[in-house]
Amino acid sequence: MAVQDTTALPAVRGQLLTGLRDILPLAIGVAVYGLAFGLLAAQAQMDGLQTGVMGTIVFAGSSQIIAVERLVAGASAGAALLAGLALNLRLLLITASLRDELAGRPWWQILLGVHLATDENWALMHAMRARGHSAGYWYLVGGGLGLVAVWVLATVAGASFASSVPEPKALGMDFAFTAAFIAILRSLWSVRAMLLPWIGSSAIVLFAGLMTPMDPTLTLILGGLGGAAIAGVLGVD
Repeated sequence: MAVQDTTALPAVRGQLLTGLRDILPLAIGVAVYGLAFGLLAAQAQMDGLQTGVMGTIVFAGSSQIIAVERLVAGASAGAALLAGLALNLRLLLITASLRDELAGRPWWQILLGVHLATDENWALMHAMRARGHSAGYWYLVGGGLGLVAVWVLATVAGASFASSVPEPKALGMDFAFTAAFIAILRSLWSVRAMLLPWIGSSAIVLFAGLMTPMDPTLTLILGGLGGAAIAGVLGVD
């Protein structure tokens, strides 16, 4: 694929705005579990500023949720980090698939593209191409910028709201982690072929958690690695 001429500002601006516009319907779902994460981040004694900084730097909803959940459960920072990394192993494959879009670009554009690549804007870029529309690097970045803005605003709003609630459990906020993960999993489901990797990953976690004295963080890591391995063997994207 030919690398786009970044000096063609009108074309770049058009791709950015189109990506931003097209991602907005998907951003609504991101906002929902962003609010849930913000409420739960407050339970880990994180304020709005800390939550916003984490969302901007990490920008990986499921990883952030599982990392904070592990911290709330008393796990070490290292264990929480490993659990978050294992859960988002799929992003290695997503970013690796962007080699044509990133080839020949300045280092800052490569870092920006990799950081902003998510399930939603990556899938949307390929869906637009399948329909015959022009969608490349700047389209991906436009969608990513829209998502990160919505994510940070939603998480900060959730954390700020939670600080004014004296008893979060009285409002059912202790279920927010579960609700957030249900929303994330539903958004990641695309084809029936994904069923076996998901079942395999869940089985590994259940077996390791029930049949061994292994720390819950390690069971999540094993489940993530096992699910990724099954998907790789089956050729599931």
